[in-house]
Amino acid sequence: MARVVTPEDSTKEISELIDVLISLFFESLPRRDQRNWARVYLNGLVRTSGKKTIRNIAGTGASSVEQSLQQFISKSPWDWTPVRRSLAQYLERTAQRPLAWVVQPMVIEKAGDRSVGVGRQFVPQLGRTANCQQASGIWLASSEASFPVEWTLTLPGPWTNELMRRRRAGIPDTARSLTPAQDAVHAVQRMAATWQLQRRPVVMEVANTDIPQSIESFALQDIPFVFKVDGSLPVSFGGAGRHKPGPHTAPARELIDSLRSQRRVVEWTRHGRAEGAVTLLTSAAILATPGEDRPVPMPPTPLLLVGAWTEAALLPSEFWITNIGDRPLAQLFLLAKLTDRVSLDFTETCEPVGIRDFEGRSFRGWHHHATLASVAHASKLLSARGRVPDVFPGPGRPAIGGAPAPRPRTAGPGPLPRTGPPVLPPRPLIPGQSARREYIR
Repeated sequence: MARVVTPEDSTKEISELIDVLISLFFESLPRRDQRNWARVYLNGLVRTSGKKTIRNIAGTGASSVEQSLQQFISKSPWDWTPVRRSLAQYLERTAQRPLAWVVQPMVIEKAGDRSVGVGRQFVPQLGRTANCQQASGIWLASSEASFPVEWTLTLPGPWTNELMRRRRAGIPDTARSLTPAQDAVHAVQRMAATWQLQRRPVVMEVANTDIPQSIESFALQDIPFVFKVDGSLPVSFGGAGRHKPGPHTAPARELIDSLRSQRRVVEWTRHGRAEGAVTLLTSAAILATPGEDRPVPMPPTPLLLVGAWTEAALLPSEFWITNIGDRPLAQLFLLAKLTDRVSLDFTETCEPVGIRDFEGRSFRGWHHHATLASVAHASKLLSARGRVPDVFPGPGRPAIGGAPAPRPRTAGPGPLPRTGPPVLPPRPLIPGQSARREYIR
C-alpha cells in the first residue's frame, strides 16, 4: 500500500534533506554559526508563506534572529562560488539526464532606486522600459527537471562608474557594466574553465548585437552552443563551389524561408503538457554573422542556422544558430526547447522559494540570497522526486533519517575523476521526444 505523504511529512523530509545539503555544499563556510544561519535561511525559504524577506523568515518578535540573518546575508564575507560549484557538481551526478546549461533571464521590477543594479532600462523580455534589476540564471537542465547553479547580476553604467554608489553597494573592483548576455557568457566561460563539470551545450537567447562576441567567446573554449536569435539577424552563406558565387548576406528569416521546400516535420511533447505538438524545421550552413566593427574569426566547427514553423504558420517564427553539426535537426530543436523546461521550473519552484524577493541593497547580499534560493530550489525538486543524496555527508554526520550512511567508494561532494575529453550526452537522450517516432514525413 502506498504511503500517504502529508504536508507535515513533506516539510520534515525537506528539512532533513536541507541538513544533508548543508553538509555537502557549505563546508567552505569557515564558521559553524554561518552554516547554522544558512540552515535557518534555507528552511525559511521553503516554509515561509508569502514574500521571502528576511523579516518574514525571522518571524514576528524575533529581532535578534532578524539581525543575525541580515548580518549573514548582507554583510558576512563568505564566498558564494564554492557553494554554487559544489551544488552543480552534485546535481551533475544525480540529476536525471542532464543535457545542457540553459541561460534564463530574470527581471526584478523595483519601485525605488537603491537596490543594487536597479535602473530604468529597456527589457526585451517585457517589451518595454522598466525600473528593474536584470539578472541571469545558468541552469543545469534535463527533460525531467532543471536547477539553477550560477547567477549573474547585470550592473548598469552608473553602478560601476560612480564611486560612492559602488562603495555603498559593495560592488567588487573587478565588476564591469556589460549586457546581460555578456555577463552570462563570461559566467559560462568561468564555469567551463574552473568548475570541473562535463562540457554541455549552452542554450540561450542572444541579441543581434551580442552574437559575434558570444560566438567568438565560446569558440575559443570549444563550448557547444545553441543561440536563439532574431529573424532580422544578417548571416553570411554560400561562396563554395564553381556555381555558388558569394558569400552572400541576408536576414536569417529570408534564408530560412527560401529553404521551405526542404522542411522536415518533427512531432514532440511540450514540457509540462500532455498534448503533442508538430513543428516544421529546416537548416542552412552559414559562414558567420557579420559584426558591425570587425568580422568574427571562423569558429572551429561550421555554424548552422535552424529555423522553425509552427504547424499552420506561413512564415518561420523561431531561429537558432549552433556550432553542433553532428546532430539531427529534431535533436537540436528539442535541445533548444529545454528553455521551456527551465521556464516551467522557474515558475513552479524557483519563484515560490523567493528568488526575486531579496530587498537588501548590497551586491554581496543579492548573490548570497540567490545562492541559498538555488539550494532551496534543489531541495524542493529532489524531495518531490524522492531523490536523496547518495554521497556520504562527512565523518560522523547522519544521513537523512538519522541513520549513519555507508561510505561509498567515492566520498565527498567533489567532482568525479575525468576520464576523457568532454562529450555531449548520448543521442538517444532527447528532451520531450514523443515515443512514437522522430520524424513524420
